[in-house]
Amino acid sequence: MQHPPATQQTQPQSLTDLFVSFTVLALQGFGGVLAVAQRELVERKRWMTNEEFVEEWAVAQIMPGPNIINLCIMIGGRHFGLRGALAALSGMLLVPMLIVLLLALVYAQFATHPGVIGALRGMGAVAAGLIVATGLKLFPALKKSALGLGTCIGFGVLCFVAVALLRWPLAYVLLGLGSIACIMTYRRLAS
Repeated sequence: MQHPPATQQTQPQSLTDLFVSFTVLALQGFGGVLAVAQRELVERKRWMTNEEFVEEWAVAQIMPGPNIINLCIMIGGRHFGLRGALAALSGMLLVPMLIVLLLALVYAQFATHPGVIGALRGMGAVAAGLIVATGLKLFPALKKSALGLGTCIGFGVLCFVAVALLRWPLAYVLLGLGSIACIMTYRRLAS
């Protein structure tokens, strides 16, 4: 399949395109969908730039509910309104939900098997690696942030310290650091 030139941005062609695209994305998202979402939406589909992805993901992250669900609803809604949001959401949930229900039935039979336990631990390590790899891939997009690269790195470090080391509740960290970042961005963009 031939991809459009790197500078050309496209958009979903129909509700079916949204449904199928998010179904494919969801079926690839074992252990975490962030890396897959970035690759599919930015690099493969070219529905958004890396910078737009970082901005949209940030909004999806602070909203209640699963991040990727929030993102698919925002993208579907942007292109086709409520029908697009529902098509993207259905694509994200329908087939994966059926697969998970079938796997749950199988897992119930083999949950205590040492091979299954070891496989699940290995998948956790892979998922963590995917998150780190995606973060590194999206890092250059921070250069175009209104806050500047240094400030973004500072907020990232503060967030890591607060959540991972100090074990503060994520909601408080997002509310506190997120509010400060929003105010700083607003002031920089206003001047």
